[in-house]
Amino acid sequence: QVQLVESGGGLVQPGGSLRLSCAASGISIGIYTMGWYRQAPGKERELVAAVTSTGTTNYADSVKGRFTISRDNAKNTVYLQMNSLKPEDTAVYYCNADRHIAWLPVHWGQGTQVTVSS
Repeated sequence: QVQLVESGGGLVQPGGSLRLSCAASGISIGIYTMGWYRQAPGKERELVAAVTSTGTTNYADSVKGRFTISRDNAKNTVYLQMNSLKPEDTAVYYCNADRHIAWLPVHWGQGTQVTVSS
């Protein structure tokens, strides 16, 4: 059974930092593109950052220069370092594992809440 378990969310003041972790079991993340998505109330889920199996990263324009995605294949874990947080970063953040092969399932975590507020 595949599980992606996010942690590290919470309440932080504007300008602060958080590091999210996503621990995977049941798969080896080394062959997956791992992504972080977020969904704010009343909005659609959007891609925040992703890292391919070869280490190529891409980021939403809104987080470039502030967020960093990284992976530790040995620990089967992916991270999202979030700096200079803004109130508009408030959302539920989800971890995603995708092989980008049509007949293979995409795996999602249960989400972790990030709230940026003073």
